[in-house]
Order: sequence, then structure tokens, then C-alpha cells
Amino acid sequence: MTDCSQAGMRLDHADVIIVGLGPTGATLANLLAKCGVSVIILDREAGIYDLPRAVQFDGETMRVFQSAGISESLSKEVIVNPGMRFVDPDGELLLDWPRSQEIGPQGWHASYRFHQPDLERLLREKLARRPNVSVLTSMVATSVNVRKRDVVVTCCNLRNGRVRNLSSSYVVGCDGARSLVRGVMGSEMFDLGFKERWLVVDVLLKGDRQDLGDHSIQYCSPDRPMTYCRSPKNRRRWEIALRDDETDEQITEKERIWSFLAPWIEPGDAELERCAVYTFRSEVAQTWRKGRLMIAGDAAHLTPPFMGQGMCTGIRDASNLAWKLALCVQGAAGCDILDSYQDERAPNARTFIETAMRLGGLINTLDKGSALSLGSRDVTGVASMETVSPPLGPSDVGGLISIDTPHKGRLFPQPVLGDGRLLDDVVGFSPALIVRGELSRNVPATVPVVECSDDSALAATLAGLDTIALLLRPDRYIAASAKTEGEVEAIAALALPSPEPGQVAAN
Repeated sequence: MTDCSQAGMRLDHADVIIVGLGPTGATLANLLAKCGVSVIILDREAGIYDLPRAVQFDGETMRVFQSAGISESLSKEVIVNPGMRFVDPDGELLLDWPRSQEIGPQGWHASYRFHQPDLERLLREKLARRPNVSVLTSMVATSVNVRKRDVVVTCCNLRNGRVRNLSSSYVVGCDGARSLVRGVMGSEMFDLGFKERWLVVDVLLKGDRQDLGDHSIQYCSPDRPMTYCRSPKNRRRWEIALRDDETDEQITEKERIWSFLAPWIEPGDAELERCAVYTFRSEVAQTWRKGRLMIAGDAAHLTPPFMGQGMCTGIRDASNLAWKLALCVQGAAGCDILDSYQDERAPNARTFIETAMRLGGLINTLDKGSALSLGSRDVTGVASMETVSPPLGPSDVGGLISIDTPHKGRLFPQPVLGDGRLLDDVVGFSPALIVRGELSRNVPATVPVVECSDDSALAATLAGLDTIALLLRPDRYIAASAKTEGEVEAIAALALPSPEPGQVAAN
């Protein structure tokens, strides 16, 4: 047993300590570091967990990875997902969720399949190149002590048993469902009512199996629901619902696993890479911030996997929280801006969770009425589902954006600009005033300005929203919009500081 004695203790400080180096923590760290914030990240594991876990993310998530600086490299490691189909035991299509194979409104494809270790490697490689980030692996946080002006995190090095005290202005727990940080905050999880045990089996195919297909398939059945997922290269996944009387030991025996997979593959077709039993839950933390402590990712919410939105929801947390934390650290905004984090994110996350629960109900009950309620009927009578894109919850963002206008809290698309660049690459992780035509020289703007000609894709996007200008937040959600010159002047005057140093007007 490792001896975590007090010997050899020393004190180190950063603006923010992040507990947990999964995708949410690593993305948050990259965004904070991009804004000049110093970060210490703790993770109990020695390195990247090298087996599959999350397997899907969407275009909005890739857009956040674009801000974090890894989208170009990541795009070489993923495959585009054509969509998901829900079928009954006879193979009849109950619900279709197609995903376009063209670039979508976010400047990326609507859905990607990926291998999580590839993502984590790219996020960590980017962190390694940032001088204001310290990554401490094999380091488990044992206590969190909030003081008047800072927070002290005591942690134990699992390699040698030495204890360190680290201090920071803020601590963010990205430390999973059993979050230490959430426990220190005294935040309970609110149960939305979904709890099921599923066996997850990942395999490596030994040969080409085009017959398995590229679509994700939900095999709906009240007896034994199952899921098939295509992953990059030769990886494939099956998820199998378990009954209450089946033990983990029984269900993970190789013979039993192969009996489940028999309709598709045999032992000679593939190698078992991983099998694990998960309890899928639907829960949301009651408190996401308490003073200097915050939580994100699985520490704040848990969702059934039927939409592939578990990791995506955590990445949205990181994008929302990063710019607000950066402004607080920089003194550019009051700390009450952090109160908007839960106000905005919790309703958004809950919408994804509740939709996933409804899909889970369809998978378990074969309720065609539920299928129709989740989508619209096409000419063949099959229900077709559209991608869910809920707004943020209402907030004035710490008093910075107190006016209410149409589209506030909605995600703004990312068109290609006239010079061939994507909008976010021009603006950076910064607010921006998007204007159709030219901004009047009598209107002083407090943020970088992007002007667009009437025949541009950006102008068409504004026209589609029936606006002539809008104020865009660093996380790409709309802060305010304008339909008249007077309204343009009003939103241009809103003082929304940039968390990223060096951002200037981009005309």
C-alpha cells in the first residue's frame, strides 16, 4: 500500500487547479491556457487509458476542439458518422436519425466516430506545448480546503507516496461520477429516473466486414435491447442490456459474450478488446458552483448513451466555463459571472439527458408512438429525428449582457468567410460583433468587429436569423442581436471583455 505521509510537502500555485485529465478537464485546461491562465491538472492515472470509452462527438464539440487547437489533427483520426437507426426484432425501421455527410452549420460534420485515446493524446500533446500548464499524473487529490483568498488541494503521488499541497484561486472538478470536488461542495445528484446495466463489448475485426455497415443500429426489444456502433479502422462496439438476475461475472464470460455477438460475428472474425459492465444513469448535480469550487463533465451530469452526448455535454461545460473563469482571473469581470455557469449549462444538459431517456424508452419498449413523438413522419411512414440543439438557460452573464433580444443563448453557426477561413479561426476565443455591411464610424465597438458583404455566407446566416448584426460570445453562443441601426449601436456598446489576449478588430 502506498504511504501518503506528510513528508516532503511543498506548496505550488496556479490560477486554476483542474482535478481530472479526461476530455473535459484537458479541453478546459487548453482553453484556459490559451487565455493566459496558469493551470495545474491532477490525474490519478499514470497515462492515457488505452481502451475505448466514448465513441461519438458532434459538430459543436469539434468546433470547441478547433478553439483548443486540435481539430486539424483530430480530423485525421476520425470517421464521419452517417447516422443512427432504430429497428424492431424483425428489422423494421422505427426511427431514423440521419446525419449529413456534408459539412454542416458548425463548419464541421454533424457527427464523428472516434477512438478516445486518440483524442486524449492530441489534447495532452497540445497541453505539453503550453508553458503555463503543469500536468501531474499518478497524483490523486485527497482533500480540498477552501480558504478566504484561495483553495488548497492536498494530493498524493501514487508513485512514491509523497504529498503535495497545491493552491489556486479556483478549483474545477472534472473528476467523474464519484467526484471528490462535488463531495466537498456538498452537492447531491438529482436522479431523473433512468438506471440500467449494460454490457459494453469492443472488438478488433480481423478482416473487412462491410456487411456490418457504418450506421449505428439500435436493436429495440423489450426482451434484450442491443446497440451496434462503427468506430475508426477495425474497431466495432456492441452494447447489450442486462437483466437484473444476471451477474457481472456471468455476463462477462467469453462464451457468453460470443453468444451475444453470434448474429453478427464469430470468434474467428474478431479479437475481444474490452468488455465492461456499466450502469447507465440520468443524473444532474444540484449545485455546480460553490464559491471557488466548480464541477464539470460527469461530475455535474450523467446521461444514458443513446444519443452519444455524454462527452459532448462535458465539452460544452468546458467551453462555457473557460472564458468566464479567465475573465475572473484577469480581473476583467466580477466573480458573479460564474453564477451564470450552472444557470446556462444545467437546462441545456438536462435537455440532452431527457431526450436520451426517451430514446432509451423506445429501445426498451418498442413503442412506435414514442418514435413518432421523437421525430416527424416521412412519406414512407417512418419517423425521422432531427438533431437536438437546445439553447442555454437564461442568464445575464454576471450583468455583462442584461438586454434580451431574439436568439440570445442560441449557438451561432460557423460559415466560411470570404477569404476561405472559418469564422472562429478569424475571431479566436473572443467575443465579436458580426455586422452585415459596414459598421458606422459613429458607433464605437467594444469588441472585435467582423464586417461582411451582402453576398457572403456570413451575411446569409445573419439574414436567416432576420438580423443585421449580433454580438457573439467566446463560446460561440449569441449574446445579443440587432435588427435596426439603433439596436446595433446598443449591442456594440455592451462591455463584453475578451478572455484571449491580443484580440483586435477583424474587418
